[in-house]
Amino acid sequence: MLRRHALALLGAPALLPSRASAQFSRPIRIVVPFPPGGSNDVIARPLADRLQARIGQPVVIENRAGAGGAIGASQVAQAAADGHTLMITSSSFAASAVVQRTPYDAQTSFEPVSVLARAPFFILTNLNFPPRDVRELIEYAKANPGKVDFGSSGPGGINHFISELFALRAGVRLNHVPYRGMPPAVTDLLAGHIQMLITTMASASAPVRENRVRLLAYTAPGAPPGSPPAPTVREATGLDYDAAIWWGLFAPRGTPREVVRAINEATRTALADPDLTRIYQGEGAMPAPSSPEEFAASLAADIGRFREVAQAANIRLD
Repeated sequence: MLRRHALALLGAPALLPSRASAQFSRPIRIVVPFPPGGSNDVIARPLADRLQARIGQPVVIENRAGAGGAIGASQVAQAAADGHTLMITSSSFAASAVVQRTPYDAQTSFEPVSVLARAPFFILTNLNFPPRDVRELIEYAKANPGKVDFGSSGPGGINHFISELFALRAGVRLNHVPYRGMPPAVTDLLAGHIQMLITTMASASAPVRENRVRLLAYTAPGAPPGSPPAPTVREATGLDYDAAIWWGLFAPRGTPREVVRAINEATRTALADPDLTRIYQGEGAMPAPSSPEEFAASLAADIGRFREVAQAANIRLD
């Protein structure tokens, strides 16, 4: 279950360059374009506390949910490009860019500031499903095309995309069963109504910990210390498959370069805090700071491969 974390912090000196810190003359608003209590909140709120201590201005989280994140993202895209309005969202932002019509462009309406954290997904199967590792899963799916049901949190969501990407890379045909959120998908996996699910630790930690599902593999490296042992898909099969969920920090397009750099520097310092690392690890994630350029390249790569998946799997939102 996702948790909120309230952290009391000692005051810390502002770490921004003086020429940039002078521009932060009022509270900074970080928009989370999803409801309170989700993974984006878990990533955003403890980070906001630490940024506030470093920037010297209040840093306030505002949840602006709706339209799969598009409402909050639209507000940020239209905000003044002065560094006082930011956005924290996940890699679902890249998936939505492929299938959702929005008043903004995911790549041209924002300035990527930094990746904040990454986490691999778990490939899980029902205990009564015959395959016991990823190679056996692929062999079974090839022998039974379209007869392996996998769940997702909904059509066009990140779980849908990474599952179809797995099928594409493995050369198999899987049957998509969409749900309204991940909890009912996990319930149906436990009951045997679907055979397979690719999801995060936060969504299925209890069944995994209690051995009520079979963990076949991680979708990428980077599982936090203490995670259940399992290979990555690439390690187990040699497939060109690497899919992690990321959370990242964005500013509106046109935010001055020196301001983006200053926020990036403060973010990197905040992400080095061992207490913040422990919070993120509790949700199956690891801090993963990046440069703005690295984040922009990663976003472009995700959107490119999700377009490939959408075309191959005919993923559309009507």
